[in-house]
Amino acid sequence: MESLIFPLLIALLAVPLFLQARKQKRAMQEQQKLQNSLATGDRVMTTSGLFGTIVGTTDDSIELEIAPNLVTTWVRAAIREKVETESADSVAADSEVDVASDGELTPATEVKSDESQGEVATPIEQQKN
Repeated sequence: MESLIFPLLIALLAVPLFLQARKQKRAMQEQQKLQNSLATGDRVMTTSGLFGTIVGTTDDSIELEIAPNLVTTWVRAAIREKVETESADSVAADSEVDVASDGELTPATEVKSDESQGEVATPIEQQKN
């Protein structure tokens, strides 16, 4: 009986290690598949949470446009995931925005200038008496 405890203990420790290694290998394969599928025009998110559109690629780097006419260069490994882009029609429906005939987004309702936009708190120095 005592001779079976040691092999059983080793087996109980080895199984979780084996399963963890398989899980990690699968995640690495998925990440490699993502890296290989990146192409110009894809909207992506970096590992730091920055969103951008791919405007150029090389073997080991990617150029992201993060704002109009602002392009930055990133290592391919910094790309965390592809992001699904919403069409202008769905953006308009979700955020009450009208799409003009030229494709420009404009607010659906205008805010009147005499309406209160909120209250301003009293400065702390004036609150102390």
